[in-house]
Amino acid sequence: MTRLGAILLAGGRATRVDGAVKPLFDVGGRTLLAAAARAALDAGAHPVTVVAPVLDESLPVTWVREDPPFSGPAAATVAALASWPEADDPEWTLLLACDLPSVHAAVRRLVDDIVLLPSDTDGLCLGDASSRPQWLIGAYRTRALRPAASTLADDGRDASMRALLDDLAITVVTAPGNETRDVDTWQDLEEARARAGAATDLHTAGEEPS
Repeated sequence: MTRLGAILLAGGRATRVDGAVKPLFDVGGRTLLAAAARAALDAGAHPVTVVAPVLDESLPVTWVREDPPFSGPAAATVAALASWPEADDPEWTLLLACDLPSVHAAVRRLVDDIVLLPSDTDGLCLGDASSRPQWLIGAYRTRALRPAASTLADDGRDASMRALLDDLAITVVTAPGNETRDVDTWQDLEEARARAGAATDLHTAGEEPS
């Protein structure tokens, strides 16, 4: 069985929703953070590390913070990897933003597809309809991710995800739009809640969502 760890990125500024704590938005009866943690745990990930201030003490995860706070997802990834004992690294690291309403479907696709990758591929991420890579919906070989993180100056402060991942051989898998759709704005949140409500209604009626 493939051994997984997971890094959940939940510490951004969320300026497009007036600085609200996006990971704590409730969609379908569960926060986006709890949904991401559950998706990683259901996939068998260990450790599961959230990079953010402690937002929910009930979750069975570990917490770290990038230094300084709000210095970007690359710095957050570096901080999470630094908190893991290198001698006990998982083979693969799930890297997930905590603003994904369909995170369970996204993680299932990643886990199903990593077993198909050739050994010289360093990872995969989902792509949107235009095949644009969504770096924060990905699974990467830890043996490749850790040295890439170590090359970033200032522990990745203000570095882009492209700077972290650009030298890795990453496959982009085009996924259905719902799997890469995130919550960036208040309208996105309203639409995500509406989709979750519609899916609940279909389930209650014994129908499959389209």
